[in-house]
This record gives sequence, C-alpha cells and structure tokens, in this order.
Amino acid sequence: MSDELSKQETDLANAISEHGVGDLIKPMTREIELFDAYVAGTSYLEDPTVLSKIKVGDKLILQREDNAFDKKAILILTEEKEKLGYVPEKDNIVFSRLMDAGKLLTAKITEITQKGNYTQIKIKIYLIDF
Repeated sequence: MSDELSKQETDLANAISEHGVGDLIKPMTREIELFDAYVAGTSYLEDPTVLSKIKVGDKLILQREDNAFDKKAILILTEEKEKLGYVPEKDNIVFSRLMDAGKLLTAKITEITQKGNYTQIKIKIYLIDF
C-alpha cells in the first residue's frame, strides 16, 4: 500500500472550482434584521449623482473604513461600489465590533425622502448568518 496522497475529484470539488464557494453557501444563509437607521453624510458626497441612481429595495454594502474622525466608521456603498454615506456615528459601535469580529453585515434601502436639497435615506441593517 502506498503512502502517497491522491487527489479525488468530486461533484463538490468541481462546483467549487467552477463557481466558487460563495454560490454554494448562498442557499444556507439568512438575513437577520438588526436595526433601522438613516444614512449619514449624504450632503458631503464627492459624486452626488449617486443619489439619483438609488431606489427603495436596493441592497447596500457595508464596509469598515479607517477614518480619522470616527474610529468605528462604517462606509455605505451601492452594489456598484459607489459611496452613499455612513452608518451614523451614534449607531455604529456595535456594528463595527461585529464587523471587526468577522461578521458580514449588509443593508437595504427602505425609504428615500427629499427634504429640500437634502436626500434622507432610511435603511435596514442585516447580519448575514451562515
């Protein structure tokens, strides 16, 4: 009997090599609703045209940011990776800790209200549970 290791192809191995692990995990994930918040910083966007592209129901990406003004800053991006704003500083302490611990958080737009020159964007924040 040989002590050599051999590679054996399986359907799972083929699926991973063709599609990646993300597609296999998706059916086993669920969104856990955590919190309602408003997007902060929309008045200071470098590219305010992003505000005309968003709609209720859009999924958003949450990403930690190294920020001199807020050590717990969480950037909010569209699915196209355009900056939309931030999770408000008063709300981000628990979410930043979860993200720093490796948890995946996302958000969805639930309401968009135009108030003069200001666009108010309400979101729901979700924990993606595997």
